[in-house]
Amino acid sequence: MRGLEGNMQAQPRVFAHDAVAISAASNTAIAGTSERGCCLYVGVAMTSITVTMESGNSATFKGVTAGSFLPILVTHVTAATPVSGNYASGDIVALY
Repeated sequence: MRGLEGNMQAQPRVFAHDAVAISAASNTAIAGTSERGCCLYVGVAMTSITVTMESGNSATFKGVTAGSFLPILVTHVTAATPVSGNYASGDIVALY
């Protein structure tokens, strides 16, 4: 896109080129997010998901429906509460 060259933060990423299942909500950094965060796909309904945004700020998203793409750039998923059952690997997928 014209006018965005040279500024990594301004360069939009439209499509994912890799996906990694997030095995558990913890304060461990999501692999590959040291320079830039990743978007999230949520496969099951969640009461809430708490993340660390690329900026370093924490945010909580409530009422996330199954099959949702969250167009946010995150480095950590610190908490995730499914509507029913327990959190399982692959319930949330990091998209790069």
